[in-house]
Amino acid sequence: MRPPATGPAGWPAVPRPRGTGPAVTVAGGTPGAAHAAGGITLGVEEEFVLLDPSTGAAALAGPEVARMRDGEPGIRPEVMRFQVETVTRVCTSLDDLAGELTRLRRLAADAAASAGCLLAATGIAPYRAPGLPAVTDQPRYRELARQFGPLVAGAGGACGCHVHVGVPSRDLGVQVLARLRPWLAPLLAITVNSPITGGRDTAWASRRYPAWSRWPTATPPAAWPDAAAYDAAIGRLIERGAALDEQGVYLLARLSPRYPTVEVRVADACLDAGTTVLLAGLTRALIATALAEARQSAPLPAAQARHVNAALAAAARYGLTGPGIDPFTGLPADARSVRSRLIDHLYPALSDHGDAQLITGLLRRLDQDGTGADRQRALFTSGLPPPGFVRALARATLSHSM
Repeated sequence: MRPPATGPAGWPAVPRPRGTGPAVTVAGGTPGAAHAAGGITLGVEEEFVLLDPSTGAAALAGPEVARMRDGEPGIRPEVMRFQVETVTRVCTSLDDLAGELTRLRRLAADAAASAGCLLAATGIAPYRAPGLPAVTDQPRYRELARQFGPLVAGAGGACGCHVHVGVPSRDLGVQVLARLRPWLAPLLAITVNSPITGGRDTAWASRRYPAWSRWPTATPPAAWPDAAAYDAAIGRLIERGAALDEQGVYLLARLSPRYPTVEVRVADACLDAGTTVLLAGLTRALIATALAEARQSAPLPAAQARHVNAALAAAARYGLTGPGIDPFTGLPADARSVRSRLIDHLYPALSDHGDAQLITGLLRRLDQDGTGADRQRALFTSGLPPPGFVRALARATLSHSM
């Protein structure tokens, strides 16, 4: 993901020296303004693949699609030329966010059609995709390819959905990260959407997750005492050559390098906008809950790193349809029971934001229709040839699912 020079409307870019942990100044010039008007702000970055409608192969049209929408700051090129990214404005309600997601998906799809390709929301290209020759011709991406060529070739085309939630200070943001760790696995299980790549079923609900996990920094966050300790840890990763820069530290949840937010990056690109809204609503409620716990000095959740990692691997492999791992104990647990524990944990925050009814409805639809991975597999096993399969993905990307 490539943050812009300035953030989406309402979140200005926040340059700061490394190693400092000041309160972040957000729109309006007041620390903590992200929590004004009784709501915690949020925004979403979605990554998509561009596909050839006649073969299903990756289409190297990302820079062209972005140029077609030069007047729209929410559509940008990505690491690979067969990708494009959309970035919503800062929103305070899930209804506003849904409108932004739908608008940007439609704009990007229209531009893709003008370039002769299809926009598809999937965590990984389902058919043939080139490696390093497809890197977008921008200085940072060329340097990434030079330093991390095999990783870029293997995972550079993976597409995620990143949810940004405003926090009043970086120190509080670090406390939030420690409290998010055990809940990353159920968020991934809900959003798995990349079972097909290379023209075959990989047996993973999220093939993106193991591909992305090859990056040395693509791990859950640790528990740091404050922002200064977080910055020091990020600095050490860069000094050791594990990342190009702060932006290239790909923690599954992190302090945004540019915005006054916690950025949760664990999810696959969601097949439809409704699932993205579901993810965003759950993430905001999780962060609101974590903020309340941090302010009350509640104990950190007892979740060991090996249990969190095992839970993530199980979520990526099976989604909601197979065995899971309890991220707190490391013991086998039904994936849906882990999800239920997540909902119980954050339900008071959903109610406080007025989101409970919408999220409950989206969870009910998820149970009826299945995850993105379930739906992709159903299409794939129906015998559709590659052109039919990618056209079905493109239709689902624009489906009205709220």
